[in-house]
Amino acid sequence: MVRVVLVNPQIPPNTGNIARTCAATKTELHLVGPLGFEISDRYLKRAGLDYWPYVNLHYHSTVEDFQAYHQKCGGRWIGFSVTGSLSYVQLQFQPEDWLLFGSETTGLPGAVVNDCDATVYIPMSQPGVRSLNLSVSVAVGLFEARRQLGHLV
Repeated sequence: MVRVVLVNPQIPPNTGNIARTCAATKTELHLVGPLGFEISDRYLKRAGLDYWPYVNLHYHSTVEDFQAYHQKCGGRWIGFSVTGSLSYVQLQFQPEDWLLFGSETTGLPGAVVNDCDATVYIPMSQPGVRSLNLSVSVAVGLFEARRQLGHLV
């Protein structure tokens, strides 16, 4: 099943909310450092409430460590970015995909975007709004992948 990857997340409540979404969907969550908080941060745990035992959490201290881990597992890197080349609904998701999301302030680092097999964006109807909250973006992307792969029944 697809996996969610947060590269350099900065805001604990966003990561906590994403962890809750991953717990509810039995989706692996990979955090790639450096992080803008401690994993034990009380705000992070508060956002996830009592769901932390259900989170399949993996921590990689650097992008290079994550790349080495990914090489053992295989699968495509799907980068979510405001500069993505196609809408996320146009991509045909595959079961072994890794959905990569960058930090709330800077997005995915350029080197990570360059290593992605595909980059997608979430369309915005209002031109003055460039992006959604990170936890909302993860939920949108993850549930579209799950829908396409038949995991919403």
